[in-house]
Amino acid sequence: MFAQLSSMGVWGIDAYEVRVETSISAGLPLFDVVGLPGAAVKESRDRVRAACRNSGLQFPKGRITVNLAPASVKKEGSVYDLPILLGLLLASGQLQFDPSDCFFAGELSLNGAVRPVKGLLAMAAAAQTAGLHTAFVPAAIAAQAAVIDGLQVFPVETVPALLAHLTGKQPIQP
Repeated sequence: MFAQLSSMGVWGIDAYEVRVETSISAGLPLFDVVGLPGAAVKESRDRVRAACRNSGLQFPKGRITVNLAPASVKKEGSVYDLPILLGLLLASGQLQFDPSDCFFAGELSLNGAVRPVKGLLAMAAAAQTAGLHTAFVPAAIAAQAAVIDGLQVFPVETVPALLAHLTGKQPIQP
């Protein structure tokens, strides 16, 4: 099973789109993150696994590969935690929604809270330039992204709150 979402990476003061591609297949349990991930990105495996379980979700079984494209650019920071978790839920069939017009950014705490990341203003501007119109970002810094015209920004406090929004159960106010 496969899923693809958009996130953003930061290079200096500029940002660029990063496609978070998730594939889950049968086989011995494995969770790999590829695409030139830095140390904090590799550590996202542990944050994502704990946040998933502590949010009452089932962590997918099998061989998991997450590719952060473009693979030629080193990815740094914890910004990819939230899109990796959502990719796992989409690829495993636990969540269904259309992420094609959205970008996701946020570090996950072990209990499923969404923490701030650096460079959100640049990410929001790059998202708008890339033709994305919706942003799901940490609530604590959502105001930074909200200054970009044409970008609808949803402040995310926790993974369960985001899932309730995406499934239509409890909307988050932009």
